[in-house]
Amino acid sequence: MMHMTFYWGKKVTILFDFWRTDSWTSYAITLLACFIFSVFYQYMEDRRQRFKILSIANSKKNNYPSPTPPPPNAAVNAPLLYTYPAVGGKWNSARFATAILFGVNSAIGYFLMLAIMSFNGGVFIAVVLGLSTGYLLFRTGDDDDVVVDNPCACA
Repeated sequence: MMHMTFYWGKKVTILFDFWRTDSWTSYAITLLACFIFSVFYQYMEDRRQRFKILSIANSKKNNYPSPTPPPPNAAVNAPLLYTYPAVGGKWNSARFATAILFGVNSAIGYFLMLAIMSFNGGVFIAVVLGLSTGYLLFRTGDDDDVVVDNPCACA
């Protein structure tokens, strides 16, 4: 039967029927895998954001039309309604690559969310510690990059 509240124990099923733990060794390996996937999620998010910044910088260097600045207070008054013009055209390879990285990162984020929904306390702690460690390692170094940061693991 599936747990609907947090529980502590070595018996847990993660994502698939074949990923079941029944010993402390398999449980520890599962927690390590959840931790590593969480760190990898933050690494991929960092790569995606850096690739996006790099593609914008390269398009400016190659004399593509640069985005026009938003009208005064447009993004402040209606941040979800104002869209910035596409750099280098609407369809380019950098946009496709960014979209693919976003898709992969979203899939990893949803898998982590579903792993947490096993309601095992150890899995929850492993994922949160992995996300925190990955953020510390990969996403806190550059204060020069201005990127809207979303604390949701699925965004």
